[in-house]
Amino acid sequence: MQGIADQCDRSEGDPHGDLQTAQAGIEQNRPPECLSTLPVAVAVAVVVAVVMMFQLTLAPKTMMVTALPALPSPARALPCPLAAGWEVIRNLELPDRGLDGARVGGFSAVAYQGKHDRLWLLSDATTGYLVSFTGLSRLLQGEQASLQGGRRLLLRDRKGSPLPADFDGEGLVLHGHQVWIVSEGRRSPERRARLQRYNLLNGRLQREVPLLADWQERDGQGLASNRRPEALTQIASGDLVMAAEAPLIQDRAQQVKDWVRIARLRPGPDQLLEPLGRFEIGPAGASASRKLGLTELLALEGHGAVLGLLRSFALPAGWSAHLQMLGLPARESANAPLIQPLQSWDLLAEGLPSANWEGMAWGPAMKDGRIPLVLVSDDGFHPFQSSWLSVLAPRRGPDCVPNRFAF
Repeated sequence: MQGIADQCDRSEGDPHGDLQTAQAGIEQNRPPECLSTLPVAVAVAVVVAVVMMFQLTLAPKTMMVTALPALPSPARALPCPLAAGWEVIRNLELPDRGLDGARVGGFSAVAYQGKHDRLWLLSDATTGYLVSFTGLSRLLQGEQASLQGGRRLLLRDRKGSPLPADFDGEGLVLHGHQVWIVSEGRRSPERRARLQRYNLLNGRLQREVPLLADWQERDGQGLASNRRPEALTQIASGDLVMAAEAPLIQDRAQQVKDWVRIARLRPGPDQLLEPLGRFEIGPAGASASRKLGLTELLALEGHGAVLGLLRSFALPAGWSAHLQMLGLPARESANAPLIQPLQSWDLLAEGLPSANWEGMAWGPAMKDGRIPLVLVSDDGFHPFQSSWLSVLAPRRGPDCVPNRFAF
């Protein structure tokens, strides 16, 4: 498989081109014979700019001008009936070296761009970077045997300098040329968990949203060290929904179940995170004894449900990975009960390799119309572990009634 090349600044060249185009530094200028059309082009550009300014003036401040990515319907993306489960289409072992020979891995989240047939993988390496792979749709259609490795996009601060060597990216949402990333941290002001937005063209930081006060480190409360937010998704309304990986310190002894808090960020430049509810993840103490945690959320069309990915590790059993269907509350209620899974699937029993599964995204439509689920594992940069990318498709049973889904 082709390796991965570094690129520190994607502001030049085609940001969505292949590796060879990027390395050649091809300029995207019109040929000289087109210069005679310059006055017409300028006039058209002025008209377009005026129309866009008028549209932006009419748009409310909380409205996202960029079209939201399409989410699959439950009928195309879920097993039918739900108990039918999932079938593994492909298990791909990703390379652990780039073209420059540098070690790559630690993949904690994945997102798919259908327009460019491109996967973006987020690494939790302390340097902070994204890696792209192309060709998933062609691979699933049988037109090629493997993914094509792409470039590495280094994440940077607002001034363009590399991030401090304490970054731990975990959750990923793509929106046009912007990317939202939630990162873990430690219990110190210098290494707090963060929700940030970056420019996908050059990797520069654009915005940072503070976490809820209850989530921040204080005596006897907040997110535990290395047990910070890992799950991040965008629902149909444009809201970002994030969840803690494990119970907050102040929540550990409050009930007979382990549960995690979820929060929402509405669209708009001035919006802040707000509490949304609580997901039950297992019996009391499981997050500590089995390292049980919620590592990812993934939205469906509509507002009623999301998929949640839970993984754990304990000796001698090793890794576990369970996918759950979770109802999403419309609003926060202090007296609302814990949200329990509507359905649960054991993914290792379905055929996934035993690994630390952390990220998932919707893939390209298959020939029969089903929308596959793409999952990625974190190798922890361990020399004896692999980074896996697996593709699962929802099974269709003989008693399937697709229009019965309602959450």
